[in-house]
Amino acid sequence: MNVLWDFDGTLFDTYPALVEGFVNLSKQDLNRTEVLRWLKKDSKTAFKHYGISEELRGEYQRLYNMHSVNSLPFDHIEEVLAAVDENVIVTHREKDSTLMLLEKFDLLKYFQEVVSVEEQGFTRKPHTASYEYVLKTRHIDLVVGDRDLDLIPARGLNIKTVAFQNPNITADFHIDHYADFIPKVLNHL
Repeated sequence: MNVLWDFDGTLFDTYPALVEGFVNLSKQDLNRTEVLRWLKKDSKTAFKHYGISEELRGEYQRLYNMHSVNSLPFDHIEEVLAAVDENVIVTHREKDSTLMLLEKFDLLKYFQEVVSVEEQGFTRKPHTASYEYVLKTRHIDLVVGDRDLDLIPARGLNIKTVAFQNPNITADFHIDHYADFIPKVLNHL
């Protein structure tokens, strides 16, 4: 079983850092719950909703990477990663910060590849280019993500999907906790 993972909000609970980075970028006193709702859709939509220029995306990435140094992996994720043959990450996050967090929690050993979408010149998800790149060198059986934009490319490429902590998106499986991954997903494939 080979699995492609999103990173932010899927492997690590980085949403508090993403929200803080966004609020700092906005230089406004924003409602953090509302910001999280917009970011869960996607950051482009959040930028537009709050009137923040796309030219500030680099600064946003710097801020949320800075805030995410204390982010934690979701409970039971190591058991899930160990139960899978190959794991790949496709993320909008900078590769260095992704690797730093994986190394900090001794999780890097479970991943065969980490693709940083924009750093490697791919169009942002939900475009399929980064997933197609991975498919050139390995078979992927399942894609796990917490936002629709993580799963749209998989559905377009006929790959089974798991929605994590998001019952409002179309997926083959929905889970809220990784303790459920093996019995509710892996054992049914």
